[in-house]
Amino acid sequence: MTESTGTLLLHVDDNVAILTDPAAAGSRPLGFGEPLKTPVARGHKIARVAIPEGQHIYKFGQIIGFASQPIAAGEHVHTHNCAFGEHDRDYRIGADLEKAKAAIPVIDPAHFMGYRRANGQAGTRNFIAICATVNCSATVIRRAADEVNRSGILDRYPNVDGVAAFAHGTGCAISVTGPGFDNLQRVLWGYATHPNVAAAVFVGLGCETMQIARMRALYGDHDDSRFFSLTIQETGGTAQTIRRIVDHIHEILPIVNETKREPIPASELKLALQCGGSDGFSGITANPALGVASDLLVGLGGTVVLSETPEIYGAEQLLLRRAASKEVADKLIERITWWENYCRINDGSMDNNPSPGNKLGGLTTILEKSLGAAAKAGSTPMTDVLLYGEKITGPGFVFMDTPGYDPVSATGQIAGGAQLVCFTTGRGSAFGSKPAPTIKLSTSSRLYNEMHDDMDINCGDIITERVSLEAKGREILDHVLATASGRKTKSEELGLGDNEFVPWQVGAIM
Repeated sequence: MTESTGTLLLHVDDNVAILTDPAAAGSRPLGFGEPLKTPVARGHKIARVAIPEGQHIYKFGQIIGFASQPIAAGEHVHTHNCAFGEHDRDYRIGADLEKAKAAIPVIDPAHFMGYRRANGQAGTRNFIAICATVNCSATVIRRAADEVNRSGILDRYPNVDGVAAFAHGTGCAISVTGPGFDNLQRVLWGYATHPNVAAAVFVGLGCETMQIARMRALYGDHDDSRFFSLTIQETGGTAQTIRRIVDHIHEILPIVNETKREPIPASELKLALQCGGSDGFSGITANPALGVASDLLVGLGGTVVLSETPEIYGAEQLLLRRAASKEVADKLIERITWWENYCRINDGSMDNNPSPGNKLGGLTTILEKSLGAAAKAGSTPMTDVLLYGEKITGPGFVFMDTPGYDPVSATGQIAGGAQLVCFTTGRGSAFGSKPAPTIKLSTSSRLYNEMHDDMDINCGDIITERVSLEAKGREILDHVLATASGRKTKSEELGLGDNEFVPWQVGAIM
């Protein structure tokens, strides 16, 4: 990455440069070429050379689109003259694997102060979870959780982080076979058995498709002291069910509070990697800095989980070149093919992402967005590819198939067992999550200052203060370990996370 006044060149092969400051109409940000016809915002692209119509446009040394018309040197490059198209499919599976192995840093062991569960899991928070099997019980669990959280009783139990209600919009009128049912079942069980959950309550209506008994039979018997279940129909209606849930929570609070934090190796951390509200700086500052932190955590023996399959589209070849095996690579290719067909049969396009906000921030095509998004995963080998909400076994860098929509994606990662989420944002995000807290990283100093109450870490100083990616990565890792040890995130302080539980719905609603 090289810099001149007001612009960045990310790769020697790029034919565009990135504006680090807004450029006025009539100016020449590169010092040569055509003057700009209109003002152009920071984070957007300027042509370094003349680009003929149909020619590739390169950023990060990779194809991000094609010139849909002739582009003059010095001209603004965006949606009006850069089009989506086919990308590099030269997968060369495993070609960079040895290089990726060498990228795993050798560093001294580290620890965090966490909660050791009876089954050996390690938690970073100590929640009681109430899980609705169906939307029909959503109001009941929300009212029960609200009654406990507002009563003041939790003040007596300092080791309990709260009662979280996980309600959703499905659970019935769906097929009992297929990805939609499997997704919901994995998510509900994943949250109930999450390492950050000390005890869980399942609440159903009673007649729904997603039956509690079937789910428990599928996943095996578990300690009844941690799991409790009931249905509204068998308990006697809404009011009596709320009362029964609240009474049960009062009974178990002293037991949940007995768990104390203790030193746990950082190798037991599973970190979910997320980005949302991305902009032209996401792939330059926060995402690659998080990539450095990801490599450091892998070096400690931990696990990092990249997701959002539509948002690695166009960058999958970079992940496949560091796949640990052909079997791992084939899993990702199968998921890419599934998504292409999924879009096709629903009259969509993989380029429906980026969003309008992404484009205002300087991102033009999904190919460009994906190249920046994939940087969150660092440089180490890709050791596995998981289905949505599938249990994360780790260690190392793993990929989970999810949509790009942040709440749905993070729900899958948390269901898989991620105890923390790192979330980069350029446009700004008000995202939070339970039971795994979210750490938010701003891509610019401007955003960090404007949304200071929401942002945990400023990565904009990589540009404004010349902070190195390596130094910022270590800062992120330190923050992750502190958060794992109990430091509250901004989203936790704001009380976010109750409504961001959104399981991925796939298939017909009957």
